[in-house]
Amino acid sequence: MTGLRTDLYELRMAASYLCRGMTDRATFSLFARRLPHRRGFLVAAGLDEALTFLETFSFDDDELVYLRDVGGFDPPTLAALAVLRFTGEVWAVPEGRVVFADEPLLEVTAPIAEAQLVETGLLNLITFHTTVASKAARCRIAAGGAQLIDFAFRRTHGVAAGAGVARASAIAGFAATSHVEAARRYGLRPSGTMAHSYVEAFPDERAAFRAFAVDFPNNPIFLVDTYDTPAGVRAAVDVITELGLTGPLGVRLDSGDLAVLARQTRAILDEAGLTQVQIVASGSLDEDVIGGLVAEGAPIDGYGVGTKMGVSYDAPSLDSAYKLVAYGDRPVLKLSPGKATLPGAKQVFRDRTRTATDIVGLRDEPSPPGHEALLVPVMRGGRRLDAADPGGAVRAARERFDADLAWLPEAARRLADPLPPTATVSPGLAALHERVAGQVGVGGH
Repeated sequence: MTGLRTDLYELRMAASYLCRGMTDRATFSLFARRLPHRRGFLVAAGLDEALTFLETFSFDDDELVYLRDVGGFDPPTLAALAVLRFTGEVWAVPEGRVVFADEPLLEVTAPIAEAQLVETGLLNLITFHTTVASKAARCRIAAGGAQLIDFAFRRTHGVAAGAGVARASAIAGFAATSHVEAARRYGLRPSGTMAHSYVEAFPDERAAFRAFAVDFPNNPIFLVDTYDTPAGVRAAVDVITELGLTGPLGVRLDSGDLAVLARQTRAILDEAGLTQVQIVASGSLDEDVIGGLVAEGAPIDGYGVGTKMGVSYDAPSLDSAYKLVAYGDRPVLKLSPGKATLPGAKQVFRDRTRTATDIVGLRDEPSPPGHEALLVPVMRGGRRLDAADPGGAVRAARERFDADLAWLPEAARRLADPLPPTATVSPGLAALHERVAGQVGVGGH
């Protein structure tokens, strides 16, 4: 992983640390200061990619030449960067867990230059994946028992982001993805129907559906709204009947009044005795549209969700931060208005037996009775501790999300006007904050 995938000020700070012999271990905490509008919770995601980033962080010869010629970095600094690798440890909330504002998603402890250099990459990866997983979770809540399919790849902000969206949405409970490589990489179910261009390329809908069913007899899904939706459904019925198709079958609605068309479609299919044929809806869907269709009782079995999930359309980022909380033996904090931080390496304690607020405390504090610690060690000596295969990691994250979603208070799950729980601060952490603030001339006055 190229060491230049960072902000210039990270390189300058790291160079300054190195030239002054500042090599003590530093702890940085990554968290969201506040939740985006209409979010009652976040879903932790992106940790797997973040650990890969840390394991592979390095500078190659061409990058060092660039830093010499353009950045003005001196030979001793370049020599130090040439051998620099991430050698630290990471504690993190496992992917799929539900988290709230001001709770660390991960904490990094490493020699300060190393910990500083990886800030930008970690913020990018954790923020993006957590943002998308949290949006996908809202779609999951809205859909109830209907299946969700990730259709976002063609709209994501970059080709690489497409696989990340497929993975993040799978953690939140999406059943399949249109992204073939992501399906292969993460053990997901690939899903795809046909485009309107395919239908238009044939003389009529029956010819298109017949050709598709002959070529792909396993689980064909017919796109029925190219011309006239009820007529398209009847064409699909004719082909299914003509070819005697009996396996998993479906029709897709991609435009119009989806609730009305779904009822018409269901009636046509049932009248033909095709009660097993499922209806899939797509087209600019999000949790609000899906929730409205479910509330109307629209007979839709699955939803293909693309753009608005893949870019988290209404809340495309998080107010995330990566802040120094300790250097050497010295806990540190920030007192800027609206951006103050708490000192010291931390832990989040959760009572899973009731919907009480979480407690943010010090990492070396004992867990309060009945509480579990959310952050766990995931990397030591610059190497990840869990070597789970990519598909297994996604399945485990989905199981964690399922459990946390069942625990989450109803007020936090609401799609409209959610009420997110607020973490409290442990007495030990509060006392440390008061002491450190006092040492910089503010606390206690």
